[in-house]
Amino acid sequence: MILTFAKWWPKGLSAALVVLGMSLVSTTQAYAQQLRIGSLVPKNSLYHRQLLDVAESWRTAQGAGAKYLVYPDGSQGGEAEMARRMRIGQLQGALLSVVGLREIEPSIAALQSMPLLFRNWEELDYVREKMRPAMEKKFLDKGFVVLAWGDAGWVRFFSKEAALRPDDYKRMKFFAWGSEPDQQNIMKSLGYTPVPLETTDILPAIQTGMINVVPSTPYFALATQVYNTAPHMLDINWAPIVGALVVTRKAWDGMSPEVQTAVRAASDKAGAQIRTKARQEVEEAVDAMKKRGLTVNKPNPAQMKEWNDLADKLYPRIRGTMVPNETFDDVMAHLKTFRAGQAK
Repeated sequence: MILTFAKWWPKGLSAALVVLGMSLVSTTQAYAQQLRIGSLVPKNSLYHRQLLDVAESWRTAQGAGAKYLVYPDGSQGGEAEMARRMRIGQLQGALLSVVGLREIEPSIAALQSMPLLFRNWEELDYVREKMRPAMEKKFLDKGFVVLAWGDAGWVRFFSKEAALRPDDYKRMKFFAWGSEPDQQNIMKSLGYTPVPLETTDILPAIQTGMINVVPSTPYFALATQVYNTAPHMLDINWAPIVGALVVTRKAWDGMSPEVQTAVRAASDKAGAQIRTKARQEVEEAVDAMKKRGLTVNKPNPAQMKEWNDLADKLYPRIRGTMVPNETFDDVMAHLKTFRAGQAK
């Protein structure tokens, strides 16, 4: 519920999301490379196509002997698993949401794990750009190069029953990422019931009643048909799903400067396309689901105040647990500066 829901790159992001594998292979006649791309995103989706474009740019620049494979639909495992595979050399890169990225660098959670903090995309873009140099340096120090930043829409709550107030959800069971014990502990302390699962378990879990609520982007809810079983959506922008395309520093250093330039250009283009299209798809997906029976529940001002009060109660618990103290404070400072400028 605090939400770092991985499916930011819908597979339905978690998030959702994507694996870029690159391994050096020695043969007796040639020195070849293989670029493997795995992802949580659906096959043939915008996100999948952008990854194919990045891979093709790499293959073309790399030249003879270069090969690439793309694995959509989460066939390479969840985001925590992808991060693990990169560390042991089975994969050399990934397009991940904060759920996976925080396995590498915990401070990244500041962009996704602070509910109701960002009022619009302009605020998120401003804060992310201000923090980007320092954040990318932290990833580099951990052995990863950030190639592109993206997002995949706002998280909304999809439930089996109508709900408008925070207390309405206390009688329900939430999907929660199994790799996020801090989030689960905070939810429990506030009277909510998280059920830790992997994204592949969401649909059967909500169909059987194991869970009643799925925090999800509208795109993911539409793509996976979650809304058919959870036909009520709370119309609040709980948190943005933020992600990045990363490769291991070892894989990056193995590329020539010319190849690095080509991959950078393709990644920048892919990130911009993903951000633009994902933001459009939020309302497009909602409209499509409404035509098929989705009920949109919009809180009134009094109910919205309850949600904001809940967020204010969450921030002290998030600071120092889900988000490092210094990073939390940096986000708040940048946001204050942006809002002060907008008020002039």
